[in-house]
Formats: sequence, C-alpha cells, structure tokens
Amino acid sequence: MSGYAFGSLDELGDGYGFRKVRRELGITAFGVNGIVMPPGFEGFLHFHERQDELYFVHRGRALVEIGAETREVGEGGLVHVEATTARRVSNASDSEDLVLLVIGGKNGYVERDGHLVDPEHDLARRQSFGS
Repeated sequence: MSGYAFGSLDELGDGYGFRKVRRELGITAFGVNGIVMPPGFEGFLHFHERQDELYFVHRGRALVEIGAETREVGEGGLVHVEATTARRVSNASDSEDLVLLVIGGKNGYVERDGHLVDPEHDLARRQSFGS
C-alpha cells in the first residue's frame, strides 16, 4: 500500500445500493460507504451497537427520520446520528436519485495532529485560511 488512494463513487459500482468505499480505497481507520437510492426509495429504520454515523448528501434530497423528527436535507447537507439512535434515510425526490456518503466510526476524536510539510511556504497561508 502506498499510503493513499484515489477513486470516485461512479468507479465503485453501477445502479442502486452500496458502494464499498472503505474496502476499495483501503481505509482502515473508519467506515465509509457511498449509497445511491432511486427516486422515492424508502430507507431502512436501523441503529448501530457502537458506530456513530455522519451522512453527507452529495446529490439529491434525503428525507431523514430520527425519533419523532423528520427533516429534508439537500445537497451539501450533513446529519450526525449517534450509534444507538434509530434512524431512517430515504430519497425525498420522486424524480431524482439520492447519492449519500456515509462515514462511521467509534471511540471519538483523536485531537488535531496535522503538521505542515513546508511551514515556511504554507504557514501564513494556512493561518489566514481559517480554523
């Protein structure tokens, strides 16, 4: 393994269902899948034992049901759900596909541990870029 991998959801499969991002890109630190749902698809009410999930709406509109709350989430939208909280994610559109990126993990944040390779060149630009 070279320490990195490139890919795209389109390269990882055709049609509807899961795109196995983690396996195909060699990711071991967290879970990640792409999901493509057809128009009007009703998702599955589910929860996890240990893994929190972050849903990112790449394309389309998601209908997210968590407990008594239901929200529509559009492109660029994010939803975090703790492991044992039941949730259902469906396609809110009757005419467009829904494309999600779902990232899962457990045991929390590892703190900021990034380092600039060339601080002389990048430090001032990084500081002005925001936190």
